[in-house]
Amino acid sequence: MAVGKKEENMAVEIVKPRIDKRDYRRIVLQNNLEILLISDPETDKCAASMNVCVGAFSDPEGLEGLAHFLEHMLFYASEKYPVEDSYSKYITENGGSTNAFTSSEDTNYYFEVNADGFEEALDRFAQFFIKPLMSADATTREIKAVDSEHQKNLLSDPWRMNQLQKHLSAENHPYHKFSTGSWDTLEVRPKERGIDTRQELLKFYSENYSANLMHLVVYSKDSLDKVEQLVRGKFQDIRNIDRNQIHFTGQPCTTEHLQILVRAVPIKQGHKLKIIWPITPGIHHYKEGPCRYLGHLIGHEGEGSLFYVLKKLGWATSLSAGESDWTNEFSFFKVAIDLTDAGQDHFEDIMGLLFKYIHLLQQAGASKWIFEELSAICEIAFHYQDKIRPSDYVVNVAMNMQHYPPEDWLVASSLPSKFNPSVIQSFLNELNPDNVRIFWESTKFEGNTSMTEPWYGTAYSMEKVGGDSIKHWMEHAPSEELHLPAPNVFIPTDLSLKPVFEKTKVPILLRKSPYSRLWYKPDTAFSSPKAYVMIDFSCPYGGHSPEAEVLTEIFTRLLMDYLNEYAYNAQVAGLYYDISKTNSGFQLTLVGYSDKLRVLLEAVVEKIAKFEVKPDRFSVIKELVTKQYQNFKFQQPYQQVMYYCSLLLKDNTWPWNEELEVLPHLKVDDLVKFYPLLLARSFMECYVAGNVEQAEAESMIQLIEDVFFKGPQPISKPLFASQHLTNRVVNLERGVNYFYAAEGLNPNDENSALVHYIQVHQDDFMLNVKLQLFALIAKQPAFHQLRSVEQLGYITVLMQRSDSGVHGVQFIVQSTAKDPKYIDSRVELFMKMFESKLYEMTSDEFKNNVNALIDMKLEKHKNLREESRFYWREISDGTLKFDKRDREIDALKQLTQKELTDFFDEYIKVGVPQKKALSVRVYGSSHSSQFQAHKNEQKEPNAVQIEEIFSFRRSRPLYSSFKGGFGHVRL
Repeated sequence: MAVGKKEENMAVEIVKPRIDKRDYRRIVLQNNLEILLISDPETDKCAASMNVCVGAFSDPEGLEGLAHFLEHMLFYASEKYPVEDSYSKYITENGGSTNAFTSSEDTNYYFEVNADGFEEALDRFAQFFIKPLMSADATTREIKAVDSEHQKNLLSDPWRMNQLQKHLSAENHPYHKFSTGSWDTLEVRPKERGIDTRQELLKFYSENYSANLMHLVVYSKDSLDKVEQLVRGKFQDIRNIDRNQIHFTGQPCTTEHLQILVRAVPIKQGHKLKIIWPITPGIHHYKEGPCRYLGHLIGHEGEGSLFYVLKKLGWATSLSAGESDWTNEFSFFKVAIDLTDAGQDHFEDIMGLLFKYIHLLQQAGASKWIFEELSAICEIAFHYQDKIRPSDYVVNVAMNMQHYPPEDWLVASSLPSKFNPSVIQSFLNELNPDNVRIFWESTKFEGNTSMTEPWYGTAYSMEKVGGDSIKHWMEHAPSEELHLPAPNVFIPTDLSLKPVFEKTKVPILLRKSPYSRLWYKPDTAFSSPKAYVMIDFSCPYGGHSPEAEVLTEIFTRLLMDYLNEYAYNAQVAGLYYDISKTNSGFQLTLVGYSDKLRVLLEAVVEKIAKFEVKPDRFSVIKELVTKQYQNFKFQQPYQQVMYYCSLLLKDNTWPWNEELEVLPHLKVDDLVKFYPLLLARSFMECYVAGNVEQAEAESMIQLIEDVFFKGPQPISKPLFASQHLTNRVVNLERGVNYFYAAEGLNPNDENSALVHYIQVHQDDFMLNVKLQLFALIAKQPAFHQLRSVEQLGYITVLMQRSDSGVHGVQFIVQSTAKDPKYIDSRVELFMKMFESKLYEMTSDEFKNNVNALIDMKLEKHKNLREESRFYWREISDGTLKFDKRDREIDALKQLTQKELTDFFDEYIKVGVPQKKALSVRVYGSSHSSQFQAHKNEQKEPNAVQIEEIFSFRRSRPLYSSFKGGFGHVRL
């Protein structure tokens, strides 16, 4: 199908949310580039996304990953901006971020940046698609980066299982391909065949990157007229070769790939079932929403649902359903179920129940009231959606532009509005036994498989499973009562905004008592009918030992488990809740439409107050938590080094292996005895924000106090003054380079990792901004040197770190190429190189960086959740500096260039006597010999090897805590 000339002056009324004040305009340039312009005078960040309708499906035979490799290469340089990495450097220095991704049929490039830097950023971005430079030197280096990215994914179950599904499909369909690329596919194999990868790269770009296959979204602070003028000037030079959009017709699964049961061995402990049907792509009926309707019912968790029955039988811990991996030509409907050990033994029963539920839906026919309820929920969600990051927004819309007519670019398939029973029925009929693919993952299959997937090495076996088998499973499945859900009582009916009498810019301390402290912040910025409630229960008994920590975890998981049937409808209707363990107790969070929030809060509080331990559910949750701890060793090495770093720095934290050790011995009775102790004494730190009046906020907290602390036999008593818990952080010694080394927990993982952490100070406005400015200036040069030039590893990050108000900076690198000690030496060498750049920085460059950081601090919160998390961080750290951003802007305005270099010389520079450094090194299997050798090496002066984490922690003084006890509120 030829794309053809797009109608340039077509007047389009783009459907947008009711509360959306932004302006939109569609334009088409002479080169047939279709663009959506968005004007948002309130935005602080501007953004753009270019979606190119060419992806991994277009990779030439024998050059797997070429489209993804090209995505990497376009970031390097262009004829107009030939300095390597200057695009990324410019974006970072102007307070922004940039990235890209390659999917089956698309490659998407995007960025966001401070408004002042937008015009030049857009010009640099446009050059990706006009005249990029793809130097031979950069080509070789970036193949290594693509390979490092692949190495990172090799032991990731989602990547492995996704490729297995692709592998078991028609070889002549591009769905079958390996898409990310590696050193093997982009360097070794092409060379063996006499193919020059760079020439193929240039050819791929020239043949596929055509303006008529691109969709651009530009999000600006300026008026539509002004931004249109800007965009026309910058993007009109993208060449248009009128390339036909490639449509990959045909189905990826032929009859030999249907009616199959695949048993696969995952990396992590646990058992999963994925039941998959190839279906008609839902996009052809996006107004009727058949996949959304079926996903809603098959994935429902309320009473009578498939999940409700599986959970009651103790066979499943989660279930989701919906369309995935779709294109315009083909699609899949997937049901994913996490199984318990008992569920693993009842595979046939579970399959029988699933097909029984599908049969029930077929018998019942499409229900008008269910569709209308779902449609109402979707409509409220669309019209009252939160603002999100401009970069996320432009990516979403750019991806929509090739699939939907212009009026629905913002809506996409989120507003099902046409009830069509026959369409729903036809989709339901596709979910039949003849069409099914079953993927069953379990570590129990180890040693019992006969095949290996070639790209990731996943062990699997496959057998045919006919319709007769499934019919037999249905007939013999448990006779549990499956039925359609009841009407959803949580759909908000009152979306009006409460009056705000006191336009407070920051939270105020509304009330305090011996039991609680309530911070309140009405919505003065978002005009949204939503609220955010956080209740932190500080319970000294909750984290005083590994046993207590694990029992608190099981307690919170059980609460979520008990509430699920009742509260699932609240989540469907846009009211979310969470109960989770903290280091000092547990937290309750509620966020969403304020209309029914009080109803949900009362239900949750009652469940906590009347908590009982149900032995069958205790066993299931204990098993779930045990697997979670067992799977810790399969985390990526960069996650392991960050974990060790936290364990070394944070007082009163317990290691995962001790918690895993106590788990097998915990019984129902332990939790029965523990629960009253946990709540025997507690204090509640509370935050209520959004569309809630003062009196309502006070009444919510009063309700909780009455339940827990009042009455003839109170569940809880107030904390003694001595019991108020604090978050304490280890104070590293000045002039000492500490290092801690460990072998990777997974012997099959070749990746090593390093965290090089520099501890600087305890929260202080002027020191904060000096550290932030250093991190802003050094971030991109560090990435460029360590990742792009030296190719140490795909994951290469310089970022700030904050532990309970103690601030520092950390380098995080994961690598198969080099061992952690070598990487550490390269980090230090980078800092020596950076030193001269910092000293030689011109006064204009300094001012530009300061202004970029000020612009970042002036950035308004985009939604209530973001604002609430910012203020909650101040409350939970105990810093209570709600005006932090304003005060830091004042500090930045006073900061001189000499003060920044003096700060660097005192705290960051290699070898200075004031510096406090900690290197945490995890050695992967490819560097295990270096681990032993490095342990026995003579240590450099001022280097201290930490042999045992807890001895080290006990030997060091701690920073004071900002979190004063009750009555010591600093405002």
